[in-house]
This record gives sequence, structure tokens and C-alpha cells, in this order.
Amino acid sequence: MPRATPSCQDPHQRLRKQRPPRPGPPRSAPAAGPPHPEAAMEKDPSCYQDAAKVVAGDGLGAEGTEAQLDDFVGAHPDYNEEEEEQKYFRRKRLGVVKNVVAASLAGTLTYGVYLGLLQMQLILHYDETYREVKYSNIQLEDIDRKVLMGINVTPVAALLYTPVLIRFFGTKWAMFLAVGIYALFVSSNYWERYYTLVPSAVAIGVAIVPLWASMGNYITRMAQKYYEYVNYKEEHVQEQQRAPRGACNAYVVVFQTVFYVCFHLSFVCAQMPMLFFLNNYLYQLNHTLYGVKHCGTLSHGTLPGFNKTVLQSLPRSVNLIIVESALMAAAFVAMLVVLVLCGSAYRPTEEIDLRSIGWGNIFQLPFKHMRDYRLRHLFPFFIYSGFEVLFVCTGFSLNYGVCALGLEKLAYLLMAYGFSASACSSLALCTLRLRRQIPLLAGALVHAALLVTLFCWAPEPRHLVQAPLLYAIAVLWGTGSALNKTGISILLGMLYEDKERQDFVFTIYHWWQALAIFTVYLWSGLPMKVSVAGWAAIPAASPSCLRHLRGHHLPQAKLSIMLLSLAVAVGAYIWMEHKLAQHVAYRLPRIPRPRHKMRGYRYLEEDDSDETGSEGDGGRDDNDEHPAEATRGDELPRDDVDQLG
Repeated sequence: MPRATPSCQDPHQRLRKQRPPRPGPPRSAPAAGPPHPEAAMEKDPSCYQDAAKVVAGDGLGAEGTEAQLDDFVGAHPDYNEEEEEQKYFRRKRLGVVKNVVAASLAGTLTYGVYLGLLQMQLILHYDETYREVKYSNIQLEDIDRKVLMGINVTPVAALLYTPVLIRFFGTKWAMFLAVGIYALFVSSNYWERYYTLVPSAVAIGVAIVPLWASMGNYITRMAQKYYEYVNYKEEHVQEQQRAPRGACNAYVVVFQTVFYVCFHLSFVCAQMPMLFFLNNYLYQLNHTLYGVKHCGTLSHGTLPGFNKTVLQSLPRSVNLIIVESALMAAAFVAMLVVLVLCGSAYRPTEEIDLRSIGWGNIFQLPFKHMRDYRLRHLFPFFIYSGFEVLFVCTGFSLNYGVCALGLEKLAYLLMAYGFSASACSSLALCTLRLRRQIPLLAGALVHAALLVTLFCWAPEPRHLVQAPLLYAIAVLWGTGSALNKTGISILLGMLYEDKERQDFVFTIYHWWQALAIFTVYLWSGLPMKVSVAGWAAIPAASPSCLRHLRGHHLPQAKLSIMLLSLAVAVGAYIWMEHKLAQHVAYRLPRIPRPRHKMRGYRYLEEDDSDETGSEGDGGRDDNDEHPAEATRGDELPRDDVDQLG
């Protein structure tokens, strides 16, 4: 076969770009140049056929490259846009559910660790022998009093800084900061001194209202985001406009129920240190209750006559460190859950807008929201909510439960309350089918019946046969507490659907609850009930007699105050619902417009993000949809019929 000439080897050489020469020494020129192409083709006629094939193959190669590029860049033939969109928003909905469960577990761990550690330390510090042997010269009783004062008194000022704190850090990071402060309180108990315990207790008092206000706001925002991901095809969702009134109510009910089902288990988790550790060191009830003569309504103060020594042997320091390390690990896990598993409550642009209304306005808006008669009529329920949870942990559990069954049964009594409250929180789901008033009024009815029972009954000290009745009261009280707390949070989520107001509303709720807890802290020395003669003698008493009564026991009673506050709360709530049914206009403060230029990649939009002057139109407030609400702060907004009932 004849050897191909250079022209036959590459006939379309002129059609391609000349490649640059390779680096290296220059090659030597050939001895003789190649023959003329025409002469070569004359010698080999098959070159014409080879050239035609190569040129045709080059055209086909270009078309094949374009086809491959289209296959790579263009839509896949099996791609279904609607199906992929559904998968995307399904993942978003699962992310919202993950956020709710994570926040609920973090709240459960945080509050359980806090209550468990506080309960264990107060019992240990109550024992005379423990104080004298381990802390003889540091006045542990005085430190405990200051710790309780820091926890209960500091939240009184929380209304001044909580909204600013939540807006400055954001809802998620406010939660993380508050959970970290609770972990700091746990760590301070490794070295029990005045300069560690008291400052950490004050820090706990500072963080109480921000934690639960941000939690309530977070759960409500997750319900609204879930609604957006379910109805992503709706026009108002795509335009990021306000949802129709009542559209998110079902999701608010479900998510708040999930949160309180988990949260009430914190009362069960709090008993783990006592159940598995402290009960092994306690005396039996015949020793601890030897000097107790009266229980229940016949007692004054916190279990008078209780023995000053409750520990039959002192726990070793190593064992205490192990227990505190377990609690510290649980608090650290709660921090990690909030940090890693909880997503943001707002979009980045929403976070910027919430902060940009001005810090002075953020400071004032909680006070301005109190002009709304709906919130004012709920104040008694907020106060009673704080009364009842602390009463069951102190008044009932000590003056009834411990007085009759002994200190070793305290953990079981509070666990019965916690399990009942957790299980009965699911009863709030009836709001999906029934009117929203039913859970709150049903819980109030259960508590009213129990308060009347406790008012009329005083258990006998050291009588274990009364245990079934006491456990039944704890279970029923948990039922009422679950309906109370879940119902209030659901009601606030229904009444205040604007995302710009929810942190203010939940701050007000938990601030009034903190005020009620502060009141319970002050009344610890009061008797359980008041006789009719005691009430009748007050107006006729002389000033000196009143001063004498104030020095000993005021003629007021815990149960009487509880029953009165519950009656006022129910009456005020029914009156609020009546006013809403009559379409009485309520008063809402105007939310100012953001004070910033809406520039940057976070605000890019498809239509007008690059147009001149588009920033001026982007700062419009949602209140423009409600002229009555946006014109003046003193005007009354138009009531919405869909919000009623």
C-alpha cells in the first residue's frame, strides 16, 4: 500500500486554527519540501474521497457538540417542574416541624435542669447538718434567700429590655442566649459561694421573660411559615403579603399543643436528681414530720414544724459533682439543639425591617399594646397562670403532699402533675373543632373545683392512706394547667397574627406571669385560708392591731387569693369575648416604617430592584392595608369579623 502524502493525511488543515508551537528546541528543516497537493492528488485519486468524508464529519461534529450542550444545559426530558416544586416545599415543611420539635425539646431540657437543680440544692441547704459540716462559715441560708430574691425579683424589670433584646439578637439567638444563661446557673453550683450563686441567680431572673417570650413567638412564627409552605401557590404568599385573617389558626393550635406536650415533661425531668440520687439520703416521714401538727388549710407559712435535719447521711462531694455534671451536660445539649437544629424565625429582610423601626419605638410598643382591651382583659388570666404553676410546686406539694406523705414522695407527686399536664395538653386540639373559649374555661372550671376542695379539706400529717386523693388532685391540677397555658398561647396566636407584634404580645404575657410569681414569692408566709371572722374583723381593727397582724400573719390566704384571681380572670375573659362578638373596635398602635434604605442583594426583586427610586417604595409598612390603624396611633382599627369566635 502506498504511503499517504502530508496533504492526504490532513486535507482540511486550512479550516482549523493554527496551534502554537510546542516549547523546546527548534526542529531542523526537512531536506526537501513536500510535493505539490495537486500533484499528490493526481498520484492518489482516493484523496478526494477522504477529504470529502473528513469535511462532512467536521460538520456533523459541530452539530453533535451543540446537541450535547443542549442536553447538559437545557431541561431534562424527564424533569417535572411541579413535582420538584412539591418536593422542595415538602422539605421546607419538614424543616418547620423539625424547628418546632427542637425548640420544644430545648425548652423541656432547660426548664427541667433548672427546676431539678434548684429543688435539689434547696433541700440540701435546708439540712442543718449539711450546712454546718460543708459550709459552716458562709451563711448558706442567707445566700439561698438572695438567690430566690434574684430569681423572682429581677423579672419585674423585664418589660423594659425584653423587646429590645429580642429585636437586637433575633428570636433564635435570644433563645440561645437565654438557654446559655440557664447553663451558666448550673455551672455556678460547682463552687457554691456568694459571688457565684447570687450573680447567676440574677442572670436567670434577667433571662426568664426573654426566653419564654421568644419561645412563644418562635412557635407562632413556625405555624405561619408552615402555612406559607403549604399554600405556596397562593398569590398573597408569593407576593409576601399578609395572610387572610384566621388562615394560620389551625397550625397555631397544633404547634402550640406540640410545644406544651413537650414542655410539661420538664416537671418530670426535674425530678430525676431527686428520684435517682437524693431519695437515697432522706429520712423517712416519721422523722421529718415529727413536729408537724397541721396540714393544708390549717397550716401557716411553708410547712411549720418540719424537721431541720432531713438527710440521714451526707452525700459525697464526688457524687454531687457527677449529678451536677449530668445536669450541665443536659443544659449544654439544650444549647446545641437551639444552635444547630432551630432555624431562623424570620427571613433576613424581615429581621432587618423589625430592627429598623427604631429602638425607641421598640421600647415603647409593649406599653402601647396594653391599650388594646383584648390584652387588658387577659391580664387576670396571665396573673392566674403564674399563680397556679408556682402554687402546685410550693403550696400544694409542700403543705398538702409532703405534709401527708413525707419528703420522699415529693418527686412522685410532681411527676404525676407533669405527666398529666403533658398528656392533657393534647386536649387543646379540640379548638380545631370547637370554639376557642372551651379549653380556657374548662381548665378554669377544673381548677375552681380543686380550689374549693382544698379550701374545705386539711389532710392529716403522716397518713399514707390519703395518697390516692393527693395524686388525683395533682393529676387534675395538671389537666387544668395544660388547658390554661396551651389555651392562652393559642388565643394570643389567633388574636395577634401580625408578625411585627407577636414578640411584644408574648413579652407582655410572660411579664405579667413573672409578676404573679413574684407575688407568690412574697406571700410564702401567708396562711392557706382565712376565716370569716378574720375578714370581718379587719375594718374594725385599730392601726396598732393591724401592725401586729402584719408582723405575724396577714388575714389573707393563698387559696382565697387564687380563687378570687381565677373568678376575675374568667369574668374578664368572657367580657372580652362578648365585646368581640359585639364588634367593639380595639386599639392597636401603629408599627412605624423601617428607617433604612432597602438596598443590597437581600432586597433584590425581579421587577424594580434596579430602578431609580425603587427604595422609596419598598419601605411601605403592612399597616398601609389598614388605614384606620396606620393614620394615627389614637385611632381605632376596623375589627375583622373572621377573628371572632
